Amino acid sequence: MTASDRNLRLDYLEFAVADIAAAKAFYGAAFGWSFTDYGPDYCEFDDGRMKGGFNAHAAPKPGGALVVIYADDLADARRRVEAAGAPIVAEHEFPGGRRFHFVDPNGYELAVWSDR
Repeated sequence: MTASDRNLRLDYLEFAVADIAAAKAFYGAAFGWSFTDYGPDYCEFDDGRMKGGFNAHAAPKPGGALVVIYADDLADARRRVEAAGAPIVAEHEFPGGRRFHFVDPNGYELAVWSDR
């Protein structure tokens, strides 16, 4: 028996959110993600490579692991995030790239990075 390509790999992210419509509006505007609704309290998102969900059954719990999104054009990604209404809370340069952190409408801190 061989392991699948998905075995022991990060497969899905789920955010508890206060307002699914607001989460969809923000992530759709900032990153162009698509969505599939599964009733009024759950929505799956798809970034084209990975899927996850917005779950309204529980209260938002900001903190925990930092979710990092890659962008070919960091300046464009920052403009999109700010235009979607998120504040930029940190910026870093490091060997091999740069990134910024933002806070989404539910209080989650995420980052966007680029090696360009």
